[in-house]
Amino acid sequence: MLDIKFVRENPNKVKESCLKRGVSCDIEKLLKVDERRRKLMSETEAISAEKNRRSKEIAKASDKDKKKMIAEMKKIDKKGGKLVHDLKTVETEFDDLMSKVPNIIFEGVPDGKDSSENVIIEKVGEPPKFDFEFKDYMALAESLDIIDVKRAAKVAGSRFGYLKRGAVLLEFAIVKMVFDTLLEKGFVPVIPPVMLKEEMAKGTGYFEGADEDEAYFFPQDNLFLAGTSEQSLISMHAGEVLNDLPKRYVAFSTCFRREAGSYGKDTKGILRVHQFDKIEMVVFSNPEDSKKEHEFLLSIEKELMNKLELPYQVVNICTGDLGRPAAAKYDIETWIPSENKYRETHSTSNCGDFQARRLDIRQKDRQGKMSFVHTLNGTAFAIGRILIAIIENYQQKDGSIKVPEILQKYTGFKEIRNES
Repeated sequence: MLDIKFVRENPNKVKESCLKRGVSCDIEKLLKVDERRRKLMSETEAISAEKNRRSKEIAKASDKDKKKMIAEMKKIDKKGGKLVHDLKTVETEFDDLMSKVPNIIFEGVPDGKDSSENVIIEKVGEPPKFDFEFKDYMALAESLDIIDVKRAAKVAGSRFGYLKRGAVLLEFAIVKMVFDTLLEKGFVPVIPPVMLKEEMAKGTGYFEGADEDEAYFFPQDNLFLAGTSEQSLISMHAGEVLNDLPKRYVAFSTCFRREAGSYGKDTKGILRVHQFDKIEMVVFSNPEDSKKEHEFLLSIEKELMNKLELPYQVVNICTGDLGRPAAAKYDIETWIPSENKYRETHSTSNCGDFQARRLDIRQKDRQGKMSFVHTLNGTAFAIGRILIAIIENYQQKDGSIKVPEILQKYTGFKEIRNES
C-alpha cells in the first residue's frame, strides 16, 4: 500500500496515477476517512490518558471522595469504549479504501489505456522459416505422447494437462539450467510453500478485487493457493528488518490460478491452465538501487532466452496494463509459429515499497535510519509456456522436436521422437 502521508501531501499525483491506470479510486473520500480516523485516535489517546490520571487520583483519594470519583470514571469508560468502537469501524473503512489504491507509476512508464498500447523496445532473433507444413504444439505433443490434456480433463476437468516422457525431462532440464545460471549470480535457491495465510497473500497486493476471483481459497483453513511463488517469497520476510541488501532468490514451485476472467481464451492445450510449474526470481533491494535491479532481472530473462535461442521481443508495459502492485514492468513475448505472433512468456516488475509497506519489510541504513525496502520479481520461466515455444520453434519435418543445444547436456538426448 502507499504511505498515507504521501497521499495526504500528494493527492493530485495519486489521482493522476490512478487515472493513467484506468482505475477508479475515491481519494477525496479516503482523505476524509483518514481525517476522521486521526481525530478518533487523538480522542482515544486523550481518554486513555484521562483514565490513567484519574486512576492515580482515586488511589490517593479518601473513602468519602472515592465513590463519586468511581462513578465519574465509569462515565469516562463508557465514552472511551464508544470511541474505541468508532475507531475500529473507521479503521476498517480506511484499510479498505487504502487497499484499493494502486502503486504510484514510475517515471518512464509509457502512457496507454491497455495492452494494445504497450511499447516494443527490442526484438531478438528471427522467427523460423520452415520448408515444410509446420504443426501447432498440441498436434506435435499428442503425436509424440508428451502432453495429454484429454486424460487430464477426465481426471481434473478443463485447463489441466499431463506432461509425459520427453516433456518431463525437458522441464527438469530447463529448471537445472536456470538454477545453474542463477546460482552463479548469487541467487539463493528456494522451494516455497504453495499455500499462504490470507494476511500474507493480500499483503503482496494480490488476492483483492478482481484478483480475488483468480485465486483458489480454502475458507476452512484461511489459506490461499499461490498464483506465483513471488507471493510466498515476498511474504517470507514479513515483519523483518533486512541487512546486506540486495537479497536475491530463485524459486521453483507449482502455481494455481482459476483463470476466471479468461472464459473462452486459450481453452485448448496448456497455455492457460489452472496448475503450472514456474521458476521465479525475487529481489529485496535498497530503494536507490531498485531500478538497477529491475534492469538486472530483465537482463537475466534475456540471457536465459538467448541460451534457448528462441525469437522474442521485449515490451515496456504501459500505464493501463500494469498490475496493482507494479510501478514499472517489462514483458518478454516469445514467437509462437502456429499463432504467427509473439505471446507473453515472462514479466519482471518493480513494486517499489508497495508490498514491503503492507508486509512491514524494512532496512536500516548506515545512519541507523529505518525505511521500507523495494521488492522486485521476474519470471525465469513459466514451464508450460516455454515448452510450447520450444516444441513449435524446434519442430522438425519428421514430427520430432530438436532439444535446444543448451539443454542437451541435461536431457541426455538431442531429439524427442515417437517412442512407439
